[in-house]
Amino acid sequence: MWMIYGATGYTGKLLVEEAVARGHKPILAGRSEAKLKPLAAQHGLTYMAFELDNPHYVAEQINKSGTTLVLHAAGPFTHTCAPMLTACLDNGVHYLDITGEINVFEYVFTHDSAAKQKNIVLLPGVGFDIVPSDCLGRYVAEQLPDATELEIVISALSPNKDDFGMSAGTLKSFLEMLPRGNQIRSGGKLLPVDFGTHTTSVHLNGRTLQAIAIPWGDVSTAYRTTGIPNITAYMTLPPSQIRLMKLFGTPLRWMMKSQMIRQWAGRQIDRRITGPSEHTRQTARSYIVARAKNATGEQVEAQLETLEGYQFTKLAAIRAVERVLDGKFSGALTPAGAFGADFVLEIEGTTRSESSQLN
Repeated sequence: MWMIYGATGYTGKLLVEEAVARGHKPILAGRSEAKLKPLAAQHGLTYMAFELDNPHYVAEQINKSGTTLVLHAAGPFTHTCAPMLTACLDNGVHYLDITGEINVFEYVFTHDSAAKQKNIVLLPGVGFDIVPSDCLGRYVAEQLPDATELEIVISALSPNKDDFGMSAGTLKSFLEMLPRGNQIRSGGKLLPVDFGTHTTSVHLNGRTLQAIAIPWGDVSTAYRTTGIPNITAYMTLPPSQIRLMKLFGTPLRWMMKSQMIRQWAGRQIDRRITGPSEHTRQTARSYIVARAKNATGEQVEAQLETLEGYQFTKLAAIRAVERVLDGKFSGALTPAGAFGADFVLEIEGTTRSESSQLN
């Protein structure tokens, strides 16, 4: 028996849909019984409603459920990871989530020894954040074992200008990340940098796209997966948006240090953002480029083409659950650390090549 917590959210519903399609019967869980009850009835599943305010209470609910694994999908994980992870450790239950938050990855990895003692796995980031980039990073690192630098570029914007390409939960998680600012890894340490200070370009589908450094989870996870000490993650954006980030990224960071402003922005997001449409999820494509480089200048590059981010997440997360339930894993791991560089190729619609050009 296993559980999806956050089952009624935008991504949670996709996870439930995929789990049921693959023959699973997870327990659906979350804060609102009013939302859980009809979703559970729709799929013929059981449900549990409980808050994450008190880790001891969460542990009691996990124990009561009889579950052996929790797939945690209720963000922002900055606020929700600790009580759920603590409850899983207390009960000897595997913990998986779909976070992309650097501080959450770092927090989970501090519990490696405790997870090994309990013989369970702690596996954060089993969605689009950060399965494809983690797997591609490991792939290029394996081709160049003495690499000292790793660059990851994500290109995943919705092609439909009228369809905002993020869910409310993703945006609210981003709001929680903003006060911490941008980060890269340098010399094995996480280093804060101003928005707009690191840019690059990437050649994709016959076009040269501009990219700007962002606080993507790989600056945490790729270090754990590959051991490469210098890591920067980028996202492609239109030049106009890059200019805006350079101008307003740092002031916005300081503004978002106010909890009152973040709460106000979160309420606006809940009112206005519904997430990508079914058409966007089915038709959009995402691209990841990775380059590993060693001290002598030798480099290896590779590219992934895969599904739209939320479509990818629902497939990858459920397959990660299946891998854990069928295998023997323990400790705090990354997706590629647990399943290898080729795990991403198990997701339909994903191809890998070595023909990319990163400048």
